[in-house]
Amino acid sequence: MVFISLYICLLCAKTTLQEFGTPVDTCLSANESNEKENDCEMSNTKERTFICIKPDAVQRGLIGNIIERFEQRGYKLVAMKMMKASKSHLEIHYQELQGKPFFKSLVDYMSSGPVVAMVWEGLDVVKQGRQMLGATNPLNSMPGTIRGDFSIQTGRNIVHGSDSLSSAEREIAHWFKPDELCEWNSATATWVYE
Repeated sequence: MVFISLYICLLCAKTTLQEFGTPVDTCLSANESNEKENDCEMSNTKERTFICIKPDAVQRGLIGNIIERFEQRGYKLVAMKMMKASKSHLEIHYQELQGKPFFKSLVDYMSSGPVVAMVWEGLDVVKQGRQMLGATNPLNSMPGTIRGDFSIQTGRNIVHGSDSLSSAEREIAHWFKPDELCEWNSATATWVYE
């Protein structure tokens, strides 16, 4: 039990807030002011996030492993499609990175093969999903995270996840039409949520 608690604290200690940024602390230390909200606590907000399995993960046969992680956590899949995204579609998706030196190679890489675009639903799924993915640089990702277990380099970090609610809303609308989002009730919901 101590190991599990320590592991959860370690997972929460370092995470990345931007797809190609550097790891930043998201949890407050015990010495910080009690007036600040501790980001390690799960909210009661049911929300949706966009997760995209990148071409390297598709080629390596990791689609099932990534989906399994989200399902085992208790999140509900409400949309999924496999597609080869066009460069123009990806340029819009990554528009916030347009001035970065790696932008062209990122778009080239993401358009080099099929991706699996997904929408997951559940409590605090945007933040928790990012923690499940691990740091953008896989070398900074903890074992047990998707990137920590399956990738080595930032340029081949196997999966994208929305970094905020507003990003999730924008990305979901960009990748999916409203009628592609499947509203359904999971039979296991009462076993996941109080």
